[in-house]
Amino acid sequence: MKSPATRAASRPRKNAPASSAPAAKPAALSKSSAVAQSRRRHLREPFADRAYRELRARILDNRLRSGEQFTEEELAATLEMSRTPTREAMLRLAGEGLVEVRPRHGMRVKPVSTADMREIYEVLTALESTAAALAAARTDQGDCVAQMRAAINDMDAALERDDLKAWAEADEQFHKLLVAAAGNSRLSELVQTFVGQSKRVRMLTLRLRPKPIMSNRDHEAVVDAVEAHDAARARRIHYAHREKSGRMLVELLASHGLTQL
Repeated sequence: MKSPATRAASRPRKNAPASSAPAAKPAALSKSSAVAQSRRRHLREPFADRAYRELRARILDNRLRSGEQFTEEELAATLEMSRTPTREAMLRLAGEGLVEVRPRHGMRVKPVSTADMREIYEVLTALESTAAALAAARTDQGDCVAQMRAAINDMDAALERDDLKAWAEADEQFHKLLVAAAGNSRLSELVQTFVGQSKRVRMLTLRLRPKPIMSNRDHEAVVDAVEAHDAARARRIHYAHREKSGRMLVELLASHGLTQL
């Protein structure tokens, strides 16, 4: 016959704490599930949207160069898609002013001239300074200020490494966050169109310009004004920043004889 102590030791413990090993499984499963969901979303993306996204990225990265011409068949083969979504993507890019589509000739990547850049920056200066004012005027700014400050930190870190490409990416992210903070979707769409038209030139001239240390400080001053809900100051600072950047870029193109890129 078992003693009371033996019976107590053999009795199952109902409230024993869970071991640490099983606790790790849900996290692992959750991560796998997130990856699977991301893949499913990618697979569900319409072919025309994916064609547009991939062609636009190649144009902005200068993998499809200014002045180059491609037939529908060539682009469809490159994208491994049929001609229908490829054609839809081409027409969408033409609407953004990045390419021109000619019947029976396919698509030509449009060059950007000095005059184009002057006009683009005039528009961006007006639109983005308005976005800065709208962002400052919002009573509920969410986490936009923290996100913009994080982008500025990334820009500073990139300059410390002398990594101008990383700086340009963080700079683009900052401007995107600032415009998004305005809470105006139509304004965001317009800005992204003109940013896309200017990106090729900005990337090609990245190492021709002075190191953009003051650009980071301008951004910091804009964020300070946005956080303080000072719409007039935010507009004024960002207008001056964009106007100065545009003027410098146009002068840079002219001084190097780069009339068309």
